[in-house]
Amino acid sequence: MSNTPIQVTTDLSQVLGQINNKLDKIDARLNNLEVGQARLEEKVESLDKQLTIINKNVDKIELEQKSLTTDIADLKGAKSLIIPIVVAVLTSLMTLLIRAIPSP
Repeated sequence: MSNTPIQVTTDLSQVLGQINNKLDKIDARLNNLEVGQARLEEKVESLDKQLTIINKNVDKIELEQKSLTTDIADLKGAKSLIIPIVVAVLTSLMTLLIRAIPSP
């Protein structure tokens, strides 16, 4: 086995020029990626703000729903009290009317 030297006949400035062109293309692609990343970050921030607003609105709605549920329960309780009161008043009036009628 003998080690024979390899001769390269390509001009070094040509090879360096090709490498430089490839590096320029990679740099341009990297710049495009950075711009795209910046856009995505802006969109994520915007969506985060919108989500925060939505969460606040949901909290308000839940609080209002709880308040309405309590009010409805109170109205049901008041309704259950009103009916016996009306019956008692009517019974009292009927009793007074019957007592007011002279007995024969």
